[in-house]
Amino acid sequence: MTQAKIKCNTRSKKMDFFPDIDTLSLWLVNYGSVALFVLLCVGIIALPVPEETLMIIAGALMRHDKLNIPATITAAILGSLCGITVSYLLGRLAGDYLLSKYGKWIGLTPIRRKKVHDWFERFGKWALPIGYFIPGIRHFTGFIAGSTKLEIKHFMLYAYSGGILWVSVFLSLGYFTGRYWVTAFEERSLDSIFLFGAVAILIGALLLFKKVRRK
Repeated sequence: MTQAKIKCNTRSKKMDFFPDIDTLSLWLVNYGSVALFVLLCVGIIALPVPEETLMIIAGALMRHDKLNIPATITAAILGSLCGITVSYLLGRLAGDYLLSKYGKWIGLTPIRRKKVHDWFERFGKWALPIGYFIPGIRHFTGFIAGSTKLEIKHFMLYAYSGGILWVSVFLSLGYFTGRYWVTAFEERSLDSIFLFGAVAILIGALLLFKKVRRK
């Protein structure tokens, strides 16, 4: 078997670890806003939950009256804010110990820790709202913010505003273009779209940051 096939099979096995579209839809329909809150919360803390997929499905279900709109929006916002708050508190209370002892078990290897630390030092508090839109970064920005002892008022301002924006974007995508996005997810053709979107958001945020800093 060639290396390409081995890589492909490995990626396939990893993808199979995530809940599929039908499973996520079933959880949302059966358990409603409670499932959305719990899944987003544990996903932000660092467990392997496809958060964007989940919110797009929730948005599509809202459009078809399968989910209550106010309850779903509230659960999504509270889930994301609760998750990053728990992550921040863990980092603030026991960041160094947890990182050195258990970091590798949640995917936060020394190399990745350095990357996230460098990211946070470079962009400061702006890393919190920007990080929501970048998979692999958002799971650790709250923890790193806590471990670097970022003041709670600054954390809440930047992290909570970013979380509300993040939830609003993906719920809206699901609500207004749900059928297209769910189909794209089923075909697993959104990797390049998300990458392009993340880069565009990052560039826009950097330009805004430079403008504000210049003023």
